[in-house]
Amino acid sequence: MFVQIAVLTFEGFNELDSFIAAAILNRMRAHGWMAHITSPTERVTSMNGVTVQRQKPLEFAAEADAVLIGSGVRTRAIAADADLLSRIGLDPARQLVGAQCSGTLLLARLGLAGDLPACTDLTSRPWVIEAGVNVIDAPFVAHGNIATAGGCMASQYLATWMIARGASLRHAEEAIHYVAPVGEKALYVERAIRVVSPFLEPGVAVAAQSLFPARAVRQSRRRE
Repeated sequence: MFVQIAVLTFEGFNELDSFIAAAILNRMRAHGWMAHITSPTERVTSMNGVTVQRQKPLEFAAEADAVLIGSGVRTRAIAADADLLSRIGLDPARQLVGAQCSGTLLLARLGLAGDLPACTDLTSRPWVIEAGVNVIDAPFVAHGNIATAGGCMASQYLATWMIARGASLRHAEEAIHYVAPVGEKALYVERAIRVVSPFLEPGVAVAAQSLFPARAVRQSRRRE
């Protein structure tokens, strides 16, 4: 099962949002998953001066099986850049889409937030509300194939949700167990699963799993 994930990472990005989620998701590499730092330019520099080279161009988001929208100090400028936003093609009918903190503002600008309850961080909250989003005081919420999280460390919940939806709860537990602090692993796993479980109804989970096998078929055909 090949699962390609775009972690949207822009100039001024928050390292915790992009790197934590990508690292947890890449615990699934043995199962064919790959999370890629996906950016509009060859290199992007974080809010704390860390410069990284992208792994995929922004247009990769349109073909990925799942997309995580990270946050950063320049999100408001990005949200106002129509040309840049036009390069981001998302389709929740076939993709899992998650937004972290101010990434929820981009989700709104892309027309995917609607009036459903959503999460963001405290700093971004006024801007996200101004964009017409119904912001709630919670670390994580999901509606179908779209999820949002608020607070840098809530990136673990987006990763947990994505793995549980695309693979299984057992795989999600194993991924969180690996990255959790020694002596607190059971606590971290229990909390992560407790946060995302209300949004993992059996029927929805089964439907989500049917998104990804199609990717394996497409890639196998490319190799023929």
